[in-house]
Amino acid sequence: MRIIENSEIAAALHYPALIDALRDMFVSGCTQPLRHHHGLDPENERKGTLLIMPAWQSGGFLGLKTVTVMPENGEKGLPSVQGTYLLFDANNGSALALMDAGELTTRRTAAASALAASYLALKDASKMLMVGAGAMAPCLIRAHAAVRDIREVTIWNHRTEKAEKLAAELTQEGFSAQAVTDLEAAARTADVISCATLSTEPLIKGTWLKPGAHLDLVGAFTPAMRESDDAAVGIASLFVDTREGGLNEAGDIVQPLNSGIIKEGNIRADLYDLCRVIHPGRESADEITLFKSTGAALEDLAAAILAYQANR
Repeated sequence: MRIIENSEIAAALHYPALIDALRDMFVSGCTQPLRHHHGLDPENERKGTLLIMPAWQSGGFLGLKTVTVMPENGEKGLPSVQGTYLLFDANNGSALALMDAGELTTRRTAAASALAASYLALKDASKMLMVGAGAMAPCLIRAHAAVRDIREVTIWNHRTEKAEKLAAELTQEGFSAQAVTDLEAAARTADVISCATLSTEPLIKGTWLKPGAHLDLVGAFTPAMRESDDAAVGIASLFVDTREGGLNEAGDIVQPLNSGIIKEGNIRADLYDLCRVIHPGRESADEITLFKSTGAALEDLAAAILAYQANR
């Protein structure tokens, strides 16, 4: 069994190769059972949660991601979320590779957003606003730049110094990047807005979105979280990575559904539909599009296969 280090994962999962791998996997499909969710102490959720996410293609590869969520780890100086990914040969069951799930998940999440943008963002989109400056942010910017000619990047974060640090790093990579403190002004001029935050209150308002804007929502991964307001959801053409995730886990979709702002039928397509050309994606230059990502085991499997094949 091969142990694949984070540096090797990063080198293998570059863009646009990872974006293409995800597109191929959404076209071919795989088996991905419902995510297993186990509380380690049913009486006290702060004692930890175990998540298990399997996926496989018959006659190909089988993957298993395990994630532990330990809310009290911050007090111990340890990450609250940790995980591993184990890749098997689906023909004989032998273990092929073990890798850290963090790097894998960050990169495949950004690739999924860029994959959606390849169908939904304007062809000539050049201005991107990144909301949030955590680990996801640089990957999301680089991934979007692999599918659109992103020339200007603005970064907003609730801690401005983190946005400034990221802008400096991106400038060294050749981007025209700057930190901003006026979120509304930046949103009003952006062709692509990507959000990767832990916000429970809407950050982006529908009245800020210009005709033709594309809104990419990554951070609100529970029904209690929001990154966009009802106006944004109400005026946009809605797309999700998977319908199951969007309808059950994404606060930006679940809350407007529950309040009657939208109906399930308002979701135009998921990544299966887009990649299989069942839905054409953006249909006009003025259309405002919104993509909500919650993640899928299929995406992990595609990324793990690419990492393994590059390092075996």
